[in-house]
Amino acid sequence: MDTLAVVIEEPERLALRRLELKAPGDDDLVVEVRWSGISTGTERLLWTGRMPPFPGMGYPLVPGYESVGVVVDAGAKMRGRIGQTVFVPGSSGFKDARGLFGGAARTLVVAGARAPDIDPGLGEQGALIALAATARHALASGDGAPADLIIGHGVLGRLLARIAVALGGPPPTVWETNPARHAGAEGYGVIHPDDDPRRDYRAIYDVSGDSRLLDSLIARLARGGEVVLAGFYDQPLTFTFPPAFMREARLRVAAEWAPPDLPATTALIDGGALSLDGLITHRFRAAEADQAYRTAFGDPSCLKMILNWDEDS
Repeated sequence: MDTLAVVIEEPERLALRRLELKAPGDDDLVVEVRWSGISTGTERLLWTGRMPPFPGMGYPLVPGYESVGVVVDAGAKMRGRIGQTVFVPGSSGFKDARGLFGGAARTLVVAGARAPDIDPGLGEQGALIALAATARHALASGDGAPADLIIGHGVLGRLLARIAVALGGPPPTVWETNPARHAGAEGYGVIHPDDDPRRDYRAIYDVSGDSRLLDSLIARLARGGEVVLAGFYDQPLTFTFPPAFMREARLRVAAEWAPPDLPATTALIDGGALSLDGLITHRFRAAEADQAYRTAFGDPSCLKMILNWDEDS
């Protein structure tokens, strides 16, 4: 069995080619992918070659961890799931390339435990579940202090702000330096950091990926406040100690979603508390993958790029 897949051959060289798939085991699903998302954070680092040393890193590799598809076959223990719509957070089921993260392919072999069922009615928006669950994980793994400042109004920043409101917290402030990204706020405010005089934030969530911001964020904290690093950083982070000392500042790293975050996030979506509308801004056919990746990483108007793998599209 083989599949058509996006393969990053080396930094800034991408191909759409066929790869042989590993045979599915008893607990595996075979998924025909309908849509996959392109991450402008981690996948950009893979594309540019700036990804720090990471388990499984190397080229050639299949990127992607935001795929939605339909189970078309399954191992002996998973036959009952054939026909279900699932979210796939990537796959390592390729023989000829590394699966980091392995979701950008027409057909995937994935462990059934890693591919939860989702509402088919979500359509392409189902590809946003990983980011939404990551945002929910960052908020839920803290000490209960609501997010009152979010740095960056990209798709992850918007999800953080929407979930913060959906969870019943006060509307956060969002900083964004690009005026074109100030639009699209739902129940919260977006301002340029130069227009914000506050220096008493209790919980600042940074999703910018900019390692140079730490001193400026610490300067905005209340005493005992926390900076949450919820982005992905390719450069070392440093900070000046005396201002942090005077504020008794705390730093926390929020990683990707954990298994409990997926059902909690889908419950917010299914219950109408969390909307995914307005976050997907660009769509390309999978055959146009090279152009899609270049647009996702080069066009500042692109919040979320979706590849459509449906052969009839």
